[in-house]
Amino acid sequence: MGDPLGIGPEVTVKALADAALRRTARFVIYGHNGQLTYAADRAGIHPYWFRVAASSDRAALGFTGGVTVLDYGTAESDDLLGRSVAGPSRPGGLASKQFVEDAITDALRDPSDPRRIDAVVTGPISKESWVLAGFRWPGHTELFAARTKAKRHAMMFVSPRMRVALATAHVPLMEVKNVLTIGRVFDPIDLGAQLCRQLGVVNPTVAVCGLNPHAGENGLFGDEEERIIRPAIEVARRHGIKVVGPLPGDTVFIDAAAGKFDLVVAMYHDQGLIPVKLLGWDKAVNVTVGLPIVRTSPDHGTAFGIARTNSASEGSMRAAIELAIKMAPVPGGSVSTGTPTVHG
Repeated sequence: MGDPLGIGPEVTVKALADAALRRTARFVIYGHNGQLTYAADRAGIHPYWFRVAASSDRAALGFTGGVTVLDYGTAESDDLLGRSVAGPSRPGGLASKQFVEDAITDALRDPSDPRRIDAVVTGPISKESWVLAGFRWPGHTELFAARTKAKRHAMMFVSPRMRVALATAHVPLMEVKNVLTIGRVFDPIDLGAQLCRQLGVVNPTVAVCGLNPHAGENGLFGDEEERIIRPAIEVARRHGIKVVGPLPGDTVFIDAAAGKFDLVVAMYHDQGLIPVKLLGWDKAVNVTVGLPIVRTSPDHGTAFGIARTNSASEGSMRAAIELAIKMAPVPGGSVSTGTPTVHG
């Protein structure tokens, strides 16, 4: 459910309040039952889940149906409910880190294990809370890649208007040019095209942004386009991917929104995320591509400023759940048509 003091509990409870959505999969919520119950009460939603203590013997037996809250509640977590102001905290960091670590462990279990889950949907975390708790991870994406031993991975966003993958993610803007390599540009092209095909785009067209204004203007504003980005595009073409670029970042998204491109590869976080959130706010989904497991997430953060006010929209969380179900593997296929078990 993400950070207990953020909007994760609220958007999770609201998204799964739809009985039709609940019928599409079995759901396990790793979190604090007290926080979820509080969010449901504020929203006027009658609790629709079963509770199982995370530390109990019963938890080892797996999850048979409906919605199960795997409850990590303690006296310390209950005390979080008494905080008058939401914000980054050590308890919030400890709790949210434990939720996601256990979800990853369950997703990596053998398919015969009753605790096995088929996809993970992560609620929003506070990186500052993780630091306060002693954890130095840039975010969920890097943690998932490390825990699953993914050799290649990328952050990608799927929305009704466009799809965007990032060559660099949680990197300070001044450091982007120092970490950008041919491989880091090729990976989101390749992995992003794979996801497009999985979602039904048979032969996706990929547009690649330049790093500099006007895509470098033939070297006048920087050489990264010719030295790094164009060689990555050539490698992608040799792999049979239909790709164009490098294109100026201030115009490529206009064509993408019009449907000319199936995927845009941006060079840094805000270059790609500003257009996605502008055009797909409340519907965009973050997907970590390249992992051996399915992981999606809403495209927003903890929103501490509106937490516990019952004013958060569950749209992006619902979209993340629906995409995770669609991507969940089933025997004999790569896209789910059965009833997967999803962590939220």
